[in-house]
Amino acid sequence: MRRMAEELQPAEHGWISSWLPSWCPTSPSQLKDAEDKMLKAVKTPFSRQDVPISNGNYLWTIAFNAKAHPSPQPQSQPHPTSLQPSLQPHPRPPLVLLHGFGGGVGLWAQNLDSLCGSGAVYALDLLGFGRSSRPLFSMDPQGAEEQFLGALEEWRDRVGLEEIILLGHNLGGYLAAAYTLTHPHRVKHLILVEPWGFPARPESLDQEKSIPVWIRAMGVVMNPFNLLATLRLAGPLGPMLVQTIRSDFKQKYSSVFDDNTVSDYIYHLNAQTPSGETAFRNMTVPCGWAKRPMLDRIGQIRPDIPISIIYGSRSSIDSDSGYTLQKTRPDVDIIVIRGGGHYVFADQPDDFNQNVFHILARMEGGKDERRERRMRGGREG
Repeated sequence: MRRMAEELQPAEHGWISSWLPSWCPTSPSQLKDAEDKMLKAVKTPFSRQDVPISNGNYLWTIAFNAKAHPSPQPQSQPHPTSLQPSLQPHPRPPLVLLHGFGGGVGLWAQNLDSLCGSGAVYALDLLGFGRSSRPLFSMDPQGAEEQFLGALEEWRDRVGLEEIILLGHNLGGYLAAAYTLTHPHRVKHLILVEPWGFPARPESLDQEKSIPVWIRAMGVVMNPFNLLATLRLAGPLGPMLVQTIRSDFKQKYSSVFDDNTVSDYIYHLNAQTPSGETAFRNMTVPCGWAKRPMLDRIGQIRPDIPISIIYGSRSSIDSDSGYTLQKTRPDVDIIVIRGGGHYVFADQPDDFNQNVFHILARMEGGKDERRERRMRGGREG
C-alpha cells in the first residue's frame, strides 16, 4: 500500500491549524480517490509511487514507458531504479512534467497519452503540493527555491535519469528554469508553459494599471496569508466554492468528464494544510510578482540548451518576457496557441500535445532545430 505522509504538517496561522482538519472535508485518502478519478481518463498503462528523498520526504510520481511493471496499486518503499526508463531505446531523453501552483499530476490527464507516444514521461507532484510530502519551507525566497530544486535533483538521481527534457507550467516553469540554471548538464531541452515569475514588479504602480484595482487591493490585504486560505476557511463550503469560482475547469475537461471530478480534485489538492503554498507566498510580493524574477537570470542558461516557450493567446500571463528573452537569444522558440488561456494544456489539449510532440520530434537523431530551419529555408529559396 502507498506510504502516506505521517509527518506533522506546517501550521497555516496558529490557532487556525487546530481545527482546520476537522473543518475541511478533505483527507489524504480523499485526495487519492480524486486523483484516481482524474487519471481514469488516461488509457496508457503507467506506474505510480512515492520516490523517497532526504529527511523522510518523498515526491509522488507517475511514470510512462518506465522499466517498472504498471500496477493499479502503487509500490511502497520504491527501489531507486524502479522508475528508470525502459531498456527499449528511445529517440529522446525522458520528458518530466512539473505542474503549476496549486496543481498536481492529475491535471495532465488530457496530455499524458499523447506525450508518452515517443518515449518515457514522468509527472510528479512538486514538494509541498499534491500527494508529495508537505514539509516546512524556508521563509527566505532563495532558501525556499533551493528546497524545491534540491528535491527535484534528489528525485532525478533516485529515479536514475541522466538527462531529461523539462517541461514546467506556471510555478513549475519558474522552477524548471531555475533547475536548468543550477544543473545544466542534466537538461537537454527546457519547455516553459505559461511560466510564472519572470518579469520584475514594475517600479511604478502606474505600470500595473493592467491589473484591476480590486485585485491590487486584495493582493495587499491578503499578502500576510496564503493565497488559498479562504478555501480552507470556507470549511464544508469549500468544494462548492471551487465549483463556483473555477467553473471554467469543468469546461476545460468536458471532453473527458461530465461531472465535478476536476473541481473535486482541485479542492482536495489545496484544502490540505499548506506547505508549498506557503513557500510560494514567501517567494512573492503583493499581486504575485516574484521576489527573484527569473528574467534577470534566465539569460545565463547555457546557449546549447534549447528553450521553447508556450503561451495561450487568451492568457493573463504577459508574453513580453518571452520576447524579451528572444532579443538576446534569437534561437528561443515561442509558440502561441490560439484559444488557449493560462491552462493552455487543458484549454486546447490537442494543439498543445501536437506542439510539444513537434518539439520532442526535432530531437530525434540529435537534430538541431536551427540547422533544420536553415536547411528548410534553403530548399524553399
